[in-house]
Amino acid sequence: MRLPGKPLVDLLGKTMIQRVWEGAREATLLERLLIATDDERIANVCSSFGAEAVLTAPELPSGTDRIASAYQITGKQYDIVVNIQGDEPLLRGAVIDDLLRGLAATPNASVATPIKRLTNAEDLSNPAVVKVARDKTGRALYFSRSAIPFVRDAESQAEWLTYQQLNNQQLDNQQSTTQLFWKHIGIYAYRTPTLLRFQELKPSALEQAEQLEQLRLLEDGAEFLCVETEVEFVAIDTPTDVERVREILRTRTIQ
Repeated sequence: MRLPGKPLVDLLGKTMIQRVWEGAREATLLERLLIATDDERIANVCSSFGAEAVLTAPELPSGTDRIASAYQITGKQYDIVVNIQGDEPLLRGAVIDDLLRGLAATPNASVATPIKRLTNAEDLSNPAVVKVARDKTGRALYFSRSAIPFVRDAESQAEWLTYQQLNNQQLDNQQSTTQLFWKHIGIYAYRTPTLLRFQELKPSALEQAEQLEQLRLLEDGAEFLCVETEVEFVAIDTPTDVERVREILRTRTIQ
């Protein structure tokens, strides 16, 4: 069951959109932070806690289109634009800083995006958890809702995940090169020409099949730099997600 009006969902006394904004504000490398929305109610709530909001057209087909539109509405020039999903209330600013540093250090990359080691079989088989396969330099090869890569000779992909975790414990500092399964976090630091290029492209065949808009740019030849993070993210889509995030926030408060 989807969650209507989710940016305004209450998470221990603060709306979800405020939680995301506060996490993003922790970043030290952002020059400007604004919230793009097509809903005046959300814009008004954002203003109430001090956030800058910009209203975009309701008919825009994707979040990336909305970010590109908001960028153009500002009338300012920036080298990099970060797309922060509004349903990631556990966001930490350090993740954004890591993306910006990674992109700055990798001139050939078009986009930087975070990935996290995938550690449980439930996430591996869950189509709502996006997986990514990458090359040895950290570039994304493909994003999918399926478990990738598929391990042909394993009894199951979950069994292989368990085996790999045990193997990695013995390899210590070689984990990054031996890890097969990665979860993709939907935050993107775009070089501005790449973001604007997205608007020019029609939805691609792979994008439509997987319902993953980042595949549009990947098919077009954009290079996605995958930046590892240990931060735990829980995107909110259902009432169950809300309760899970509330419990995590309660634990943080106690600590």
